[in-house]
Amino acid sequence: MKTYYRAIAQSDAAQPEDAYVLAGGWTWFSHVECLRRDGTRSVVPASTVPDHILEALTKRRAPLGYLPMTKPQIMGILNVTPDSFSDGGHFDAPEQALAHARMMASQGATLIDVGGESTRPGAAEVAVSDEISRTIPAIRAISDALDVPISIDTRKAPVARAALAAGAMLVNDVAGFTFDPELAPLCAELRAPVCVMHAQGDPQTMQQNPQYDDVLLDVYDFLESQIAMLVGIGIPQDQICVDPGIGFGKTLAHNLALLSRISLFHTLGCPVLLGASRKGFIKTIGNAPNPERRVGGSVAVALEGVAQGVQILRVHDVDDTRQALQLWQAVTIGEFNGA
Repeated sequence: MKTYYRAIAQSDAAQPEDAYVLAGGWTWFSHVECLRRDGTRSVVPASTVPDHILEALTKRRAPLGYLPMTKPQIMGILNVTPDSFSDGGHFDAPEQALAHARMMASQGATLIDVGGESTRPGAAEVAVSDEISRTIPAIRAISDALDVPISIDTRKAPVARAALAAGAMLVNDVAGFTFDPELAPLCAELRAPVCVMHAQGDPQTMQQNPQYDDVLLDVYDFLESQIAMLVGIGIPQDQICVDPGIGFGKTLAHNLALLSRISLFHTLGCPVLLGASRKGFIKTIGNAPNPERRVGGSVAVALEGVAQGVQILRVHDVDDTRQALQLWQAVTIGEFNGA
């Protein structure tokens, strides 16, 4: 039976001399949780795990494109859609998109994620031509005006090709490269970094009674398989990041199971992206029906992700996240080196 190994990430200032640094980042670990599909779990010293697991956990992550993975990065969400769950219709003109991107970059976003198709629960598929007409003017405007990397949030190869030509750097596929068989080969051909996300079902059906044998391990196995596929067609592993897909075909219990042990995904040897901003489980737990009133819950979840070594935070509220992250880092290490 397969054993899964999860580094128990720590951020205490008193790091033991024999502790290992997780993914070359800002957290450390001395013990690892071993998980199996029969439900057994145990905690063992990190020094006792197989060498290839320890190498995957400790290997310093290479820059993704030209974004360093040795410190947390903030990906600002820019939906150029009329119907996204939180901000649909706010930024669907190029000048509005550029203004919002400019604001997010000034607040601390180091990556702007542009999407032209809502993937909220129940959303219908958008035609390729519509998605291109929404995203490309925004990407071109941002690329011309700002020195900030751009990712294209799409499931479709024609959209990705147009976006990369317009100035996007990274392809962020919420379908984990299962929707369009031409998308992964395109990214390999154009040498584009990618983010592979897990989702069960498509946006129209994904929240209709999602089921898993073990959500944490099922998502891990899917991502592991997709990484192998992407590497096999020529995308370097160090140019792949992974996203467990919070809220995409998951119940509240599934989301919490993934978040409480999100450090498991470092064992895949890739940077980890967390996109939990303003999502429905925050509404339920935090009693916040209005998506724009979910900042506190979103920031709390983001900081727990960073405490478990997550490298990229995909957020709506950039300034609040940046401020919280700076304070978290300062109080964790007990110093502040900024101005």
